[in-house]
Amino acid sequence: MSKAFIAATLQDSIGCTGVAANQAAADLIDAIVLSIKKQGGFTLPSFGTFRVAKTKARKALNPRTGERVKVKAGKTVRFKASPNLKKAV
Repeated sequence: MSKAFIAATLQDSIGCTGVAANQAAADLIDAIVLSIKKQGGFTLPSFGTFRVAKTKARKALNPRTGERVKVKAGKTVRFKASPNLKKAV
């Protein structure tokens, strides 16, 4: 799924212009990202939950050279599908 797909779906659903649909899609994505940043997660009922997970520092291999590389600790976003989504798919 892409931002263009979301915008096209919004445009077809409510009959607005393409510019308005693109702005609405961008605003929706920005609101989700802001919620994940502030609250550490975002739940969309009957779709799933996005949450922030911490990753530990680790050593990895550079696939090109085979050299060991240190990877710093960080954060990533995890997604868990809701039972309704799992059932639909």
